[in-house]
Amino acid sequence: MSDTNIDNRQSESSIKQKTARTIKWNTIDRFSSQVLYAVTGVVLANVLSKEDFGLVGAILVFQAFATLFVDSGFGAALLQKKSPTDKDYSTVFWFNLIVSIVVYALLWVSAPFIADIFQGDQRLIPLSRVMFLCFVINGLAIVQTNRLMKAMNVKMIALSNLVGLTISGAVGIWMALTGWGPWALVWQSIILASVKTIWLWSIGRWVPRYGFHMDSMRQIYRVGLGVFSSSFLNTVFLNIYSFIIGAYYNLAALGNYTQADKWSKMGSASISQILTASFVPLLSQYQDDGEKYRALIGKINRFTSFILFPFMCWLIVMAEPVFHLMFGTKWDTAIPLFQILLLRGIFTVLTSLYNNYILSLGHARSLVVVEFVKDALTLIAIVSTIAMQSVEALVWGQMIAGAATYLFILCLASRNTGYSKSRFLIDMAPYALLTVLTMIAMWSLSLVITNDILLLLSQLTVGAIVYYAVLRVTGSTILMEAQSYITSHFRKK
Repeated sequence: MSDTNIDNRQSESSIKQKTARTIKWNTIDRFSSQVLYAVTGVVLANVLSKEDFGLVGAILVFQAFATLFVDSGFGAALLQKKSPTDKDYSTVFWFNLIVSIVVYALLWVSAPFIADIFQGDQRLIPLSRVMFLCFVINGLAIVQTNRLMKAMNVKMIALSNLVGLTISGAVGIWMALTGWGPWALVWQSIILASVKTIWLWSIGRWVPRYGFHMDSMRQIYRVGLGVFSSSFLNTVFLNIYSFIIGAYYNLAALGNYTQADKWSKMGSASISQILTASFVPLLSQYQDDGEKYRALIGKINRFTSFILFPFMCWLIVMAEPVFHLMFGTKWDTAIPLFQILLLRGIFTVLTSLYNNYILSLGHARSLVVVEFVKDALTLIAIVSTIAMQSVEALVWGQMIAGAATYLFILCLASRNTGYSKSRFLIDMAPYALLTVLTMIAMWSLSLVITNDILLLLSQLTVGAIVYYAVLRVTGSTILMEAQSYITSHFRKK
């Protein structure tokens, strides 16, 4: 065997090990984060009012845009670039810092106008001026985070999230219990951003160079601009529902929607984050090898489906006992919204995954096309449902628009990657069909079991057993690989 072949095998083995470690720590990160979010969220949702959540939800609409402008797509451009230099990282850092200061100043001045939009509630002025500090603090950590992600070293990112969520959650709960109202949510966000940023700077061992390098900016501008344009449109239409509900209904209705949206996104956002952090750096390494690239796409499709369908669909079936155990009956009006948004989340994750395929090849302009199509479909959905005067109707329109967007990006991803549409669908089909089977079995239990705890445990047990048994009998490669990795990991310990 030639030295070249040996080196290639060693390189591929090293990449597989890095990918496995990255997936492991991303999973640990997301799981621990969601547990901490859930614990904190349950306490806050039981103590604070729907209006308190509505106030902060109104602020988050504007903060989402501020965060977008601070990053401007250059963080994703650094991840996509094969070998970013120290000059590239430094240039993006100084850009982020300057933009964050300018945007914060504009929003500080605009605080009274924000209050006027949402029924003139003057509490929004001081709340927003403090809350907007989050995007400035988070902006300082963008490059530190991207450097660790590029090196596929997400352990420190996971630890920063764990420490930040623990401290901020404790402070938020204490403030809620002692009567601080919506300020508990604001200071929880500020402390989380501060702890994470301080942690990443402490362990990052990177300091930006002085100066702004136009040659670096030009190199990452093309991809960065495409990602920013796509993200801007995406942010507009992700937040347009919060804006409409808060401005034209009331803050209590917005609180309902905010809760449903937050809890549904804990699943979809976690899966998207794991896939992006784990696979985009890996995909970019194979962007010049079409055969290996398409083989990797197939594996990622199957791995995503293996996790995505049971996770999201089981939550749809278990929504009522889950909400009752967490909140009693206080948030029952949010349950139907939660279920619809979970269904939408499936299409959101798949759309994000296919976006990553396109991005890893450097075709960022195609992402703008996807956003234009998605936004046009969303506008059609809003126009078609807003006259119904129902938040639930608006959310159903959102879900249908998400499904239509998925069909469009399926065609676009197939054309860009050379991976046929039928192969995309075949990769997903076994896991989707099996999940439907488990959902039927789980739903049937709700006809005979009325105790929420017993129902939830029974549904989860039956779903897991049926899903695992069928995959085991049919010899699922993904299941075998997952088992092999877990077994070998514990043996090493």
